[in-house]
Amino acid sequence: MTHSTAHDSHHHAHDWAQLLRGRGLRATAQRMAVLEFLHDHPHSDAETVFQAIRPALPTVSLQAVHLIVQDLSGKGLIRRISLPDSASARYETRIEDNHHHIQCIHCGRIEDVDCVVGHAPCLEPDDTHGMRIIEASIVFRGICQDCDALINQQAKEKP
Repeated sequence: MTHSTAHDSHHHAHDWAQLLRGRGLRATAQRMAVLEFLHDHPHSDAETVFQAIRPALPTVSLQAVHLIVQDLSGKGLIRRISLPDSASARYETRIEDNHHHIQCIHCGRIEDVDCVVGHAPCLEPDDTHGMRIIEASIVFRGICQDCDALINQQAKEKP
């Protein structure tokens, strides 16, 4: 018996079309390109996706990419991430689990943090106000090692 992690269970390019059709969406070149880019570059915003896929799809517009990520997240094919101090949402294809994120407050780098409990939700609030909790969205914030070293170096250089 093999154990698969969340990373192993990511979808591969050959079944994006099947997944799109399975959610009632046409498997357009633009949707496929967005999914493939987000699979390889998680935590990207729509502008980054647009800039990356435009060379291969010169007719794609930024508005089209915004509509595509909206459709894909609405159909549960990608996850929309809202981060503190960030005007634009980020997106990723890792949707099979209830993981969290950690973000460097200096350079903005974002990494996945696996769920501390292993099942959704990872946290239990003290008062649900009568709601059935389906997800806990946590963003840990800190300073990555590279930025920390840079900040310490700059502090040493100041007269």
